[in-house]
Amino acid sequence: MTARKAKTGANKRPAGKGAPKATEKKALRISPTLLASLLAQPAPTAPARELVTYQPAPGVVPADRLEATMAQDATPYGYVGGLGAFGCQNHFPGYPYLAQMAQRPEYRKMVATLAEEMTRKWICLRASGEEDKSERIQQLDAAIRRFKLREHFRQAVEHDGYFGRGQLYVEVKKPGGALASDDDAELQTLLSLSNKKLPKGSLVAFRLVEPMWTYPGLYNSTNPLAKDFYQPFSWYVMGKTVHASRMLMFISRPVPDLLKAAYSFGGLSMSQLAEPYVEHWIRTRNSVSDIVHSFSVSGLKTSLDSTLAGESGTQLINRAELFNRVRDNRGLMLLDMESEDFFQFNTPLSGLDALQAQAQEQMASVSNIPLVKLLGITPTGLNASSEGEIRVFYDYVHSQQELHREPLKRAIDLIQLSEFGEIDPDIDFMFEPLHQLSDLEQAQVRKADADTDQVLIDAGVITQEEARKRLAADPDSPYHGLEEREDLGEDGEDEVGAQPKA
Repeated sequence: MTARKAKTGANKRPAGKGAPKATEKKALRISPTLLASLLAQPAPTAPARELVTYQPAPGVVPADRLEATMAQDATPYGYVGGLGAFGCQNHFPGYPYLAQMAQRPEYRKMVATLAEEMTRKWICLRASGEEDKSERIQQLDAAIRRFKLREHFRQAVEHDGYFGRGQLYVEVKKPGGALASDDDAELQTLLSLSNKKLPKGSLVAFRLVEPMWTYPGLYNSTNPLAKDFYQPFSWYVMGKTVHASRMLMFISRPVPDLLKAAYSFGGLSMSQLAEPYVEHWIRTRNSVSDIVHSFSVSGLKTSLDSTLAGESGTQLINRAELFNRVRDNRGLMLLDMESEDFFQFNTPLSGLDALQAQAQEQMASVSNIPLVKLLGITPTGLNASSEGEIRVFYDYVHSQQELHREPLKRAIDLIQLSEFGEIDPDIDFMFEPLHQLSDLEQAQVRKADADTDQVLIDAGVITQEEARKRLAADPDSPYHGLEEREDLGEDGEDEVGAQPKA
């Protein structure tokens, strides 16, 4: 008993002393070999791209003229490149890159939808003045169909969306019958709107040329006061020099003069504008897919003493591999009863659909295309309707059509010269309205028009014959083409004893 007390007293801490020091933990040492086997090297970050001189594809510009042609570019690239510090996307990605982007369905849907809507209802030829020119309009309309101007117009608009520039080459025949594309000297001459330069039957076709194969020739880059400032006089087309009048240009989104040379005198493509939105959508879509794929995280509590002490960790990797092989529902999970424990965490999936839908809808903002047109997404909710969005979209499409009125007008004038030997100044065209009334709405409009006609006839403002002519001239009326009645007097009233015309 005394000995135990003495032993106990010997173990007592001296008075005034603090608590015993805690045992120091060993420093963690993880094997570099283990880290190398688990961690993949991160992909290098792509350097920021700055505005540089555009280099045409080999063969586009003749080799003996390349140096002189490139010397016309007076853009201060060093000055403009300094703007990159402010986060500007001041670079032209190049036509090969834009061609690859055209393979993605997101870019293709935007560009194709707009081009199809711009040509869906097409144009309506019309004549001003009192002379009847219906026969000439029918002939011109048939020629427009024969030259496939509608299809070429759509393809040129698509190229404008993919590459920032669409071009149609005007193929004509020389007086001897040879094609202009086979005569280098003829290609360099002005194609004027004259029957002397373009007699009847000389127009052959309109041909689409991708901007990859063209590069501007001579242009004025020194006098901003001149009319032709930064307007190419000619274009190189795979070594051939073609006068600018023989190329119909489609550019919806032109860039400032400072950037024209770097963009090969094209404009901003829809693909380049939408690229940040599409990349954001793809990243969000993939992230949501990854979360759904691995929303349930399984873990295994086990001993890591040897691994954290600097050993190779081979046994740990083998244990994880064995766990993964038998963790499937069709397998058998095996755990050590003494040193291992299993746990599982499930990631909440609520709200992911809203995040993904929001990223997808942002693509429609840059293209100005309603969701129901671009993605087939209809609005939800009480009395939800896309009618207002469709109306706004049709207004936008019409504005885009008017941007390309000039090249389309020139193409129609060229067809007139080839068909008639002259350009009729009384013949013009208008873009057909895209919005269509339903059968019920059309019936309501006809009813309102009929009531208005009756009021005007009773008041003596118009006659029955004038109202009949309006109905006969209205292409949307079921009475379009109605013959005039011969049993009506000058005032539009029935003549006495006249028999109605069958």
